[in-house]
Amino acid sequence: MATVSRFKRNQINKNNPIFSPIRTTVETAFYGNNVVKVNSLKEAYKLAKNSPGTIVTDMPVHRPEEIGLDADAKILLFNDGGVTGRTAAARRIIGDPNINASEYAEIIRDAVYNTRFRKLYHAEAVIGLDKDFMVKAHLLVPEGFENTLYNWLLNFQHINEKYAKMYEESTQFKDEGDIYILSVPDWKDANHPLGLAIFDPEHNCACILGMKYFGEHKKGTLTLAWGIANRHGYASCHGGLKRYDIGGKNKYTVGVFGLSGSGKSTITHEKHGGKYDITILHDDAYIISTENGSSVALEPSYFDKTQDYPLDSPANKYLITVQNCGATLDEEGKCVIVTEDIRNGNGRAIKSKLWADNRVDKVEEPVDAIVWLMKDPALPPVVKINNPTLAAVMGATLATKRTSAERLTSDVDKDALVIECYANPFRTYPLKDDYTKFKELFEKRNVDCFIFNTGHFLDKKVPKEVTLKALEDIVEGKAEFKAWGSLSNMEYLEIEGFPVNMEDKAYIEKLNNSIDYRIQFLESLKGKRDELPEETLDVLYKMKKEICD
Repeated sequence: MATVSRFKRNQINKNNPIFSPIRTTVETAFYGNNVVKVNSLKEAYKLAKNSPGTIVTDMPVHRPEEIGLDADAKILLFNDGGVTGRTAAARRIIGDPNINASEYAEIIRDAVYNTRFRKLYHAEAVIGLDKDFMVKAHLLVPEGFENTLYNWLLNFQHINEKYAKMYEESTQFKDEGDIYILSVPDWKDANHPLGLAIFDPEHNCACILGMKYFGEHKKGTLTLAWGIANRHGYASCHGGLKRYDIGGKNKYTVGVFGLSGSGKSTITHEKHGGKYDITILHDDAYIISTENGSSVALEPSYFDKTQDYPLDSPANKYLITVQNCGATLDEEGKCVIVTEDIRNGNGRAIKSKLWADNRVDKVEEPVDAIVWLMKDPALPPVVKINNPTLAAVMGATLATKRTSAERLTSDVDKDALVIECYANPFRTYPLKDDYTKFKELFEKRNVDCFIFNTGHFLDKKVPKEVTLKALEDIVEGKAEFKAWGSLSNMEYLEIEGFPVNMEDKAYIEKLNNSIDYRIQFLESLKGKRDELPEETLDVLYKMKKEICD
């Protein structure tokens, strides 16, 4: 058993590193006499189906028995209200500077106390789909939010006979307790109008208050699981991973890293017209072992945007639940969903594992290439990085733009270029941990590194067809990279329609500004928890010098 669920009595004391004030407060709530244990996915479906406001569509779930549902299961639609995205500004990480743990422990105690007159539902799942990495997680939600619980059990792996046995045989992680998450979506506090997502990552627990959007619960759970993985020799990955079989024993495994809307799901699921035998690990959450380079998926299902899928899209065949979308009647009078973000931005759906008929839960072969997906207009569509330090630095300074998946405060420019380290806004541990692990993959395991600009190069949009063709050429070993001016550690792929003119002073200025932006970011980390080694700045200053020379 990977994580600790039960303790010998002589282990239940203040010296046990698993316990903390916040963890103990959160876990205690699970044992109240107002708590009902939900023991199966079928039970969760019935609760969600009958929850006030749920729309039971006339659209059947595809092959429901294989998922763990009854044969007559229907796609359920539930809408949250005004907020339809994650709220990063509401996150509080215990252990971060200027975060008063006692203050937030008090808030959580009150939140728990105020649930005593409500029925609460408790569900269990495992995070990680291979014996190498499986951790147990618990979610507690109040009556009225049954859809949240149902979605959570669909998104992660509900514990059936198969996975219970796997978990019993899985790798044990010393001093790691189960993950516990308490959610009170209708919590209100005038001092915290955006809600609060409080994480105690060292003790594997969280409290999500005043936040209805399911993505908070999905990413909140992954936040804690990624933290456990980081402590046990894994690189935590917010991205997709696929393996190409290009004939015989030739395989090429690629990991792509990017925020929602960057193209990571498109790239991961692309089948390239059947040219290759492709295996998919996942398009959002996995981990890479720094010991042997293998990768493990953390969740079976897909939490996908619905904006690109009209009702008659074949992909909708695999929907299980839908969130923040509309409903209407078709020509037969049947209730169906309205997608394409007509109702609001960031409509979402949980798709079953069956969506990708080429899914696996573990890729044994070491990863061959890592791709940083960026939206930096100074970068050509495809860049190759030949220095391990620079490769890890460009991941640490991954530049992109925000999407509708995130709820932004009024003072944030959604069109501004932002840095999101390793495309993972859910990291709770020091940035150096990620930097060290990715550098090790590049340096010791000889993993290739590329940047794909999936936004605009200068003022011209890079179409997905360009990106996918470049990826094919890389996989097949046909990509011919050219010297990028005087840059010693970076090359670019020459692509028609996207000329790179290193004699253009305006372009050189834009490129310099892009590097300066990264330098300023790393400088701003000095003296803080996320400070990186001086070598990270050295390699960027070297880039600037080479450009100017």
